[in-house]
Amino acid sequence: MKLSIAYLNDVHGYLEPHPEVFFEAEKREIKTAGGYSRIYSLINNIRKQNPNTLAFDGGDTFHGTLPVVKSKGEAIIPVLNKIGFNAMVGHWDFAYGPDQLLNLNRQLNYPVLGINVYASEGQLFLKPYIIVEVEKIKIAVIGICSNIIDKTMPERFSEGLIITEGTEELPKYIEEVKSKGADLVFLLSHNGYPQDIKMLSGIKGIDVCLSAHTHNRLFEPTMVNDTILIQCGCHGSFLGHLQLEISEKRIQSHQYELIPVTESVESDKEMDEMIAVIMKPYQDLQAEIVGQTGVLLDRYNTLNSSMDDLLLIAIMDATSADLAFSNGWRYGVPIPPGPVSKWDLFNMIPMNPPVSVLELTGQEIFNMLEENLERTFSADPMKQMGGYVKRCLGLTAYIRIENPKGHRIQDIYIGKERLKPDEIYKSAFVTQQGVPANLGANQIDLPFTVVEALTHFLQKNSPYNPDKSLVFSLI
Repeated sequence: MKLSIAYLNDVHGYLEPHPEVFFEAEKREIKTAGGYSRIYSLINNIRKQNPNTLAFDGGDTFHGTLPVVKSKGEAIIPVLNKIGFNAMVGHWDFAYGPDQLLNLNRQLNYPVLGINVYASEGQLFLKPYIIVEVEKIKIAVIGICSNIIDKTMPERFSEGLIITEGTEELPKYIEEVKSKGADLVFLLSHNGYPQDIKMLSGIKGIDVCLSAHTHNRLFEPTMVNDTILIQCGCHGSFLGHLQLEISEKRIQSHQYELIPVTESVESDKEMDEMIAVIMKPYQDLQAEIVGQTGVLLDRYNTLNSSMDDLLLIAIMDATSADLAFSNGWRYGVPIPPGPVSKWDLFNMIPMNPPVSVLELTGQEIFNMLEENLERTFSADPMKQMGGYVKRCLGLTAYIRIENPKGHRIQDIYIGKERLKPDEIYKSAFVTQQGVPANLGANQIDLPFTVVEALTHFLQKNSPYNPDKSLVFSLI
């Protein structure tokens, strides 16, 4: 029997086609990619070629663009149900609180899975697994949600929940599903690529791992012992197609393709109409041009990013702060050189929080950055608990990534002066992922939002061509 698996992860609510960066040797080429209508067409084509097809969503589905954020995930439900996935897991999908995730789960025609998410009373919050039968082959799909939901995300994500990494639970559930007759066991995991490799290197019994969270574009599967692991980029720009040749209730061989969801893929008319209705209230934002950029704005660098440089320059300009900080978000599609719309700005930060300022000591800044570097580059993948490195403006840090926890920073300069532990630095920031709530003093939430600050800055400074001397550097 040949089994086909269609898989995507970390779409972050991008309903329509959008600009995407494709790596072409030393160049970065911008192409239009993604969109659920094209994704639906690709999955339908796979189903037509092989009726024995399963489809899975790795999560980060209900958050990332304005339509899903404003509707708390509900706007995208009809689209997902039309595609007809078999199961999903999540991370940012918890953004509107546990009760809303359960509400979204009830509206889906497939389950959100999670063996590692518990209510405070100790019972499982989500269904742990499903077992599907394809031509008399029983396939169990076990789900793991992101282990950082109750550790680094805002408190509302996990109110009343306890989330583990899933390592202790997974062997028990492998045994349970096999006791129920499962011939093959799949893991649908939002822990991340390094985390899944570590987990699978010590746990046997998983045939296929559908990985998410870290936005890796895997053009070939990673083999971890006998487990086939795939991950498919982000923003719906790629769809994974894994074909398994199964006989004697075992995988005998596999083929894999990471399919770019580009303009060569024909869209589905009915899905186009459905998405047009969802997007209609946002057409004015897409048409409203607020400025120009002379450079590509994206978030594809681990240490810093051109998109977040603009965000930080804008909030520093609006506050006259010494420094600026934001989270190292991975989501947010690129903005090519040329016009920048209000819609683009909301894609950068769809929550659109107020700009905040507070006073940080030099020692607090040092400790905050050391903690963030450990969460990004920990030698133990299970302790890697973030996106990219925290975005900063106004400082230069000389670091050694390979050094152990607490010893990565060799020196920090604020402007042209070495950081002083007892000095007070006025700092602008956005969200508690930019500066944790337990740091600093005299915090003030200003009466304007990040999108307003970005709009004002671009209206004054277009075309935007950044002065590289202003940009935070890690050396």
